[in-house]
Amino acid sequence: MNMRILFCCLALGLFSFPGVPAWSQSPPAPSIPKSDLLSPGAGSFEFSWANKPIPVWYYLPQNAQPDTPVAIIMHGVHRSAKRYRDDWTALSQKYHFILVVPEFSEADFPGSVGYAQGHTMDEKGKPLPRDEWTFSYIEPLFDKVKAATGNQSERYYLYGHSAGSQFVHRFLYFEPEARVASAVSANAGWWTLPDPAIAFPYGLRGSGVDDAALKKMLQRPLTVLLGTADTDPEDENLRKTPQAEAQGPNRFVRGHTFFDAGKHRAEILQVPFGWKLATAPGIAHSDAGMSAFAAKVWFESPGGTK
Repeated sequence: MNMRILFCCLALGLFSFPGVPAWSQSPPAPSIPKSDLLSPGAGSFEFSWANKPIPVWYYLPQNAQPDTPVAIIMHGVHRSAKRYRDDWTALSQKYHFILVVPEFSEADFPGSVGYAQGHTMDEKGKPLPRDEWTFSYIEPLFDKVKAATGNQSERYYLYGHSAGSQFVHRFLYFEPEARVASAVSANAGWWTLPDPAIAFPYGLRGSGVDDAALKKMLQRPLTVLLGTADTDPEDENLRKTPQAEAQGPNRFVRGHTFFDAGKHRAEILQVPFGWKLATAPGIAHSDAGMSAFAAKVWFESPGGTK
């Protein structure tokens, strides 16, 4: 078969293979008509998964190449995806990566359960089908962006701030085969600790995350990024349940609690610990302030792409 035809088929998901992760066994995405190709600059498009469409805000740099990195950015509790796209646009231009920000509205994905906890369970703790998870949107969205831009990247970068940070670290638990090159969780208000003795969502008991998935999660290239000034214990969006308070009085302390718990669990399970802890000096609870530090983690740190 002509190699160019083969590549097009692979990019559009026309072939499937046995033994691949569950997300890629879903029905193949349709061919992308020319009208659906993404134009350079800022824009948006609708992405449908499991019959529930979401808006996606993007920025495509000029002269993007097949190997241009792809970064998926998860918004916070206010679901302000367009603002997050705008916060990150200058960084997309500076480091030359494709910027993708999906929007999970409060109306369609209500509360923490509907968004930041991945909608893996309903409000009563009953497990939901995988195709209803918000986590299940990310991998096919990556494929959609690749097809709509001619991108050939094998992996993508994943970032979340605040509620988006909660989404990102839980995503890594529930999607152990996800093609994430590097993830950054910034300023989460509270965390799902890698502890099977603590009930979900504060720990893993009852979550369905098994030891194999947990071991993979602990080895992931995850950076816990914390603003040193994100220390307000009375922030109106800071969860104050007893389980959350047990993680610390503010986001900065709670982030350290999560990181330390990961390091301890990796020692117990005897697996290499892949996480890193980084701080953003003087930054409080602000995606606009944290984004530049996250981009440096990816593109200026040792092992980054630039």
